[in-house]
Amino acid sequence: MRHRRLRSALALIIATGAVAWPAAQSAKHAIAHEDVWLMKRLGTPAVSPDGKWAVLPVTEPAYDTTTQSTDLWMVPTDGSAPPRRLTSTRGAESGITWSPDGTRLAFSAPVSDGPLSPSSLNALAAQAGRPGGASGQQIFVLDVAAGGAPAQVTDVATGARMPVWRPDGKAILFNSDVYPGASTDAENRQAMADRNARKWSARVYDAFPVRDWDRWLDDRRPSLLVQELSPGAAARDLLATATVGAAGPGMHVKKGDRLATLPGFGGQMGSGSESIAASWAPDGSAVVFTATVNRHEAAFANVVQTLWMLDPASGSVLSVPQPLSFSDPRSNGAAGWAIFAKVEPQNDRTYNLSRLWRVSPEDGTVRTLTQGFDRSVGSYTVAPDGKRVFFLAEDAGRQKLYSVATEVGTAGGAVKEVGALTSGVYSSFHVAGPPAAPVAVAVWESAVNPPELVRIDLATGKTAPLTRVNAERAASIDWQPVKEFTFTSAKGRSIHNLVVLPPAFDPAKKYPLFVVIHGGPASQWMDQFVIRWNYHLLASPGYVVLLTNFTGSTGFGEAFAQAIQGDPLDTPGQEILQAVDEALARYPFIDGSRMAAGGASYGGHLTNWLAVTTTRFKALVSHAGLYDQVSQWTTSDIVWPREVTMGGPAWEKPPLWQSQNPIMKSASLKTPMLVTAGERDYRVPVNNTLQLWTILQRQRVPSRLIVFPDENHWVLKGENSRFFYDEVHAWLAKWLKAP
Repeated sequence: MRHRRLRSALALIIATGAVAWPAAQSAKHAIAHEDVWLMKRLGTPAVSPDGKWAVLPVTEPAYDTTTQSTDLWMVPTDGSAPPRRLTSTRGAESGITWSPDGTRLAFSAPVSDGPLSPSSLNALAAQAGRPGGASGQQIFVLDVAAGGAPAQVTDVATGARMPVWRPDGKAILFNSDVYPGASTDAENRQAMADRNARKWSARVYDAFPVRDWDRWLDDRRPSLLVQELSPGAAARDLLATATVGAAGPGMHVKKGDRLATLPGFGGQMGSGSESIAASWAPDGSAVVFTATVNRHEAAFANVVQTLWMLDPASGSVLSVPQPLSFSDPRSNGAAGWAIFAKVEPQNDRTYNLSRLWRVSPEDGTVRTLTQGFDRSVGSYTVAPDGKRVFFLAEDAGRQKLYSVATEVGTAGGAVKEVGALTSGVYSSFHVAGPPAAPVAVAVWESAVNPPELVRIDLATGKTAPLTRVNAERAASIDWQPVKEFTFTSAKGRSIHNLVVLPPAFDPAKKYPLFVVIHGGPASQWMDQFVIRWNYHLLASPGYVVLLTNFTGSTGFGEAFAQAIQGDPLDTPGQEILQAVDEALARYPFIDGSRMAAGGASYGGHLTNWLAVTTTRFKALVSHAGLYDQVSQWTTSDIVWPREVTMGGPAWEKPPLWQSQNPIMKSASLKTPMLVTAGERDYRVPVNNTLQLWTILQRQRVPSRLIVFPDENHWVLKGENSRFFYDEVHAWLAKWLKAP
């Protein structure tokens, strides 16, 4: 009866909410900032357990952030109807997940402007026997079958995010950032009140790290809480009293330790948030999660994420005894269950492939599923029958979907691509549905096709569109797909490149060249639609854009990405110049007398290196780039990998601190430079930009400084982004227009 009611409700949604697909426009125009910024942005989709529906968050951007919205949309996976909006809020829903029976959706959303009005929230909270008015993110449940508004199911002072349904559908596991020593919500509320009542504002630390991305750290740590979905139930902190039952060697942990009180306990950090990835055992008897116990060693050692198993009833925590760093643990959700996780070895390399492992919960024995696959595993999903794992991996300018069998000795056990992706990338995906006929959906995009949701035939790899939210705007733009070429570098490496042409392109004309350098360096340029350094928007005034995947880039094998260690700037810089020579030889429409280069993050590092090692460019653009290796090392939120790359601490005088340090070659600065930074950037703190700017001024090199007080490592606000692109275009026009 429940499922019949669900089908009836969804049929009504289609009947009342369907709209016509937008028609493509015939007129073409050069891409503008509005085209880039206002393209709708698609989040990670979730397929219902029966495989018939997909839900995903869709952001409708705006320059005025008060009018921007992110809502949930649902679409039938057979493509029989257009998507239908499920929520209508300004606050962004995230972490969408279907209940095991496929009738409800759980997600996190801000309470202040979440799915319900304050009066509705207080009424729901009163019904559940909990006080209303909690701030920040909370967990909501939407009954898709019954319809109506989402119900707030948590009211935790420290917020709630990343919901995970218990297999029986009667409780939800989630993350919350709790205060030290607090084991109940009341104690967290008191700790919060005590801190707010302080008359002093000092930040005090005894160990690294002190900052993450764009925030100063405090004494809170992430924890795992469970909320029973029964009237009057309060959320329970599973880690507040969890004690270690067994631990692997060399972990500085012993039996009987309280896990959450260890000085190095924490989650995964990296881009301004800290979280603990977790999954339930198929019968709900255990929670599998990853957490570190050596976060406090981040200044002098790798921070290792250990794989743990927690018994929610007893509070006992067991570690999987492997000297590896785990992430993203999952259960296969079937009888004879196994744990799956991404794994990186611990060694003296600053980059290692992330491989997929299968772990036995009984004895910790492991099997590497992707050992012979020379690409790094990205997001992944275990198939409903537990016999295959599907995952994304970068490969030579693409991000493709692959599968691998989970059973030892299974025929065809090697990694195989699903189909053969020849253009664009899959940026996120999900596989669910009946075990005998699983359904896959993904967000697909290319440089000239902004993101859309597609269904993927898992047998052939063929795709069918499920949304066309960006089709009309994209069809009106005068742009061409990226060109690609490879060449063999001076060191014998195959170097992959993308070339982007300007609007109204005429091969008989000569165009200036803008070389744009990717960040990372453990990343790559791909055939995708990007916002922060959009290829076609950069090319729009009439430039050819060259994008080079130099040594250190991902998607070309582990050895290629690792080769940058001990050679952080020189070889990549040489390969960029070699790529320029190759492009000039291949494309007669490029004017080699009018060339510029630029990039952000590591792209900014390399731009600054080019500034002191070559005069081939008439102008340079550097955003968030290091200029002094020492100051970057000692002020960034991540330090140990840089010391390893450079061969040791600076006071021991490894030669790289001198030989591949831009500031030491400042006498060679001659090229006009636009230098920009976000004041809240703690990954490459603004002091590096100020150092470069000061020396440019001292050397009387034409230069312009732009600092965004309200931005971090990225320029994320619409009007700031528009201003940034305008300034880049103006700088290039000033120095490249005259032959």
